[in-house]
Amino acid sequence: MDELQPLHRGGPPWLSGARSRTAGLPWVSTAVLLVFVMVGTGFAEEGQGRRPLDLAARLLLFVAVGVLLLRRRRPVVAVATTCAATLVYLAAGYPYGPVFVAVAVGCFSAIVTGHRKAAWWSLGGLWAGHVLVSHWLYRWLPPDGDRAAPWTQQGFITAWVVAVVAAAELLRVRREQWAAARAEREAAERRRADEERLRMARELHDVLAHSISVINVQAGVGLALLDSDPEQARTALTTIKGASKEALDEVRQVLANLRTPGDAPTSPAPGLDRLSELVEQAAAAGLTVTVGSEGDPAAVPPGAGLAAFRIVQEALTNVVRHSGSRTAEVCVGYGSGRLRLRIDDAGPATAGDAGGSGNGLVGMRERAAALGGTIEAGPRPDGGFRVLAELPFTGPDRDRRPPEPPEETT
Repeated sequence: MDELQPLHRGGPPWLSGARSRTAGLPWVSTAVLLVFVMVGTGFAEEGQGRRPLDLAARLLLFVAVGVLLLRRRRPVVAVATTCAATLVYLAAGYPYGPVFVAVAVGCFSAIVTGHRKAAWWSLGGLWAGHVLVSHWLYRWLPPDGDRAAPWTQQGFITAWVVAVVAAAELLRVRREQWAAARAEREAAERRRADEERLRMARELHDVLAHSISVINVQAGVGLALLDSDPEQARTALTTIKGASKEALDEVRQVLANLRTPGDAPTSPAPGLDRLSELVEQAAAAGLTVTVGSEGDPAAVPPGAGLAAFRIVQEALTNVVRHSGSRTAEVCVGYGSGRLRLRIDDAGPATAGDAGGSGNGLVGMRERAAALGGTIEAGPRPDGGFRVLAELPFTGPDRDRRPPEPPEETT
């Protein structure tokens, strides 16, 4: 597109000449430029043999520079008026001088704010008008006895015009690149914030869903046995207390990390070495879990270990909540740079809700996808339910063997 919208962000602040249409007028820079043009033209007229400076010349110079006050709010008006006033000034036979600096400033302002056609037409009109005046119309224009300008001078002016346009276009491209880079950084920051919120939500869901499921089951047991078997009801309440305390501790850790990002957690992230805790919690909810392993156990990085722990936790939570089976089997398979998890229960699903219908399966898939892995979850032909996960990993300490999971716990 030839006419681009003004870019208000990106790049060094001293180059952002059009940050906002409501920005203040550039009084200081315009006043400095006006003094430079007025004084410099007075020195430049010596020896040119052109029409001496008078009030009309000063007024034309004042208009050519003064209109640049509007170069941020009205860049098209500024560049067109500057070029027109400069052409009238030259056609009247006044001496060459620093007025061309005002033309360059107006051209730069128009191009870098996206008004390229306006700048090209204004600068091209000034160049063509100067050619016409200096080579054909000079006979009828002041000063008297003037001669045609040499073509070498015209070549110099042409080179100057090309240099101004090229520099302004280069600056425009750089500003677009700075704006694009800044937009990309902001988009990346938003993505990181979204990913962090998603991670926190997933952690809270996994912690609360598992613990509350255990609490719900034990609360039902306690209510049912409160009168007939007070001792068993006491055991259920003790389990509820332990599960709620663990849930509160994990929720506090997640929220603490959310409030102070980058701080080290107060306790290590759970991994495969804590599968026995999941088995004990499941046993407290009345679920018998068998844990086994395949392959040569290898050290698993913390990220993959946490994902594996949460996937097993969510799968066992779904068994407790949605399966009629009171048994489950967990198999951890170690491969070459891959971790394979299989969680099975015999079923059948209760209330036709196999595997759960909330965010649990979605969270498991997100955890696996974050590591480049996959999750398959669905009913088995015999009526049970299976969760199968593959998590790739690369660990710097592959030679160190982790604690082996318990063979079987009831």
